[in-house]
Amino acid sequence: MSSKNRTVACVALITSLVLPFVRGSWWLLGMPSTYQNTLELKPTTYKHYCRKLYYLVERQRELCGLSYNILQTVSRGAKLGIDECQHQFYMNRWNCTTYNNTPSVFGGILDVRSREKAYVYAISAAGVAYSITRACSKGEMAECGCDENIRTRDTAGRWKWGGCSEDIKFGAKFSKDFVDSGENVKKSDGLMNIHNNEAGRRTLRVSMELVCKCHGVSGSCTVRVCWRRLQPFRTIGNALTSKFDGATYVRAVQRKHKATLRPLKRNIKRPSKRDLVYLEESPDYCHRNETLGVLGTQGRLCNHTSYGMDGCRLLCCGRGYQTVVREVEEKCHCKFVWCCKVQCEMCRYQREEHYCN
Repeated sequence: MSSKNRTVACVALITSLVLPFVRGSWWLLGMPSTYQNTLELKPTTYKHYCRKLYYLVERQRELCGLSYNILQTVSRGAKLGIDECQHQFYMNRWNCTTYNNTPSVFGGILDVRSREKAYVYAISAAGVAYSITRACSKGEMAECGCDENIRTRDTAGRWKWGGCSEDIKFGAKFSKDFVDSGENVKKSDGLMNIHNNEAGRRTLRVSMELVCKCHGVSGSCTVRVCWRRLQPFRTIGNALTSKFDGATYVRAVQRKHKATLRPLKRNIKRPSKRDLVYLEESPDYCHRNETLGVLGTQGRLCNHTSYGMDGCRLLCCGRGYQTVVREVEEKCHCKFVWCCKVQCEMCRYQREEHYCN
C-alpha cells in the first residue's frame, strides 16, 4: 500500500471511530468558546459554519442552515440548560461538571443511563424550547412570531386576548425536531432520552403563565387584556429538580412490535410524560473516577450546619471535613448619599469555611 493510500485509510478509520461519538454532543454549542463563535457569525458565513459542525447529526445541521439566527438561538438554549443544571446541583455530590475543549461536554457521565443523565436531557430540551420561544416573541426569527391561535380560545368573557402570547407550541416543536434527532426509538437508550426530552418540554409548557392588564376610565378594569408568557427559566429548573429524586427506574419492554418503558418493579406507578426516567443506578460520586469524569467530593466546600445534600456529613461521604479560618475584607455600613451615590466602609472579619477530606 502506498504512503498516500495508508494516510487515506487512517483518516477514514479515525473518522469512523470519532464522528459517531462527536455528533451526539450538541451541548458543545452552549460551551463558552463555541457559544462565543456563534455570536460572532455573520449572515454570509453561517451556512458554511453549520456544515462544518460534525458533532451535530445531519438533521441538526439542516436546521442550523435554515436561518442565520437559529444557531445562535439554539446555542443560547444549550447554555441556558447547562447553566441551570450547574445552579441546581451546585452543592450536590454530582454538580453537573462540564469540560471545555472536548466533545464529551459532561465527561463520561452520560455513558451511564442514570437519573443525572435524565436531568441533563430534560433541562437541555427545555432550554432549547425556551430560547426558541422567546426569540419568536422578540421578532428575532422570521420563521415564527406571537401565538395567534390562542386568540381563538374562549375566555367566557373574563378577559380579551391581546398583546403577544409566546408561541410555546412552535418552540417545543422545534426543540423536538432538533434535540431528538439521532435518537433510536428501537433502543432502550433512545426511548429513555426521548422520554426525558419530552418531560422537559412538557414541564416548560405547563409553566406558562397568564399575564393581564386592565384598561378603563380612572383606573377601572372595564376591559381586561391578557396574554401568555414564559416564566423565568429558574422555575423550570426547580420543577425538574423536584422530579429528580422521584425519577422512575424503568426497563425497556417489547410490546406488539414496539418497545416501551415500564417501571422495573411491578408495584410502582407508571411514569407520566412529565416524569423523569432512568435505566441504570447512578455511579459513586464520592470518589474520583477518571473514566467517567467524576471529580469526587474531596476538597469541596460544604455547609457544616446543614443536614441536606450540601451538608458536610452527606457531601463529604462520611470522610469528615477540615475547617479553615480566613480573614476577608468586604463593603459594609453602606448608605445612600444625596445625590446620587452609595458610600460604603470596608470591614475586615473572619470567615469559617469547611472543606471535605
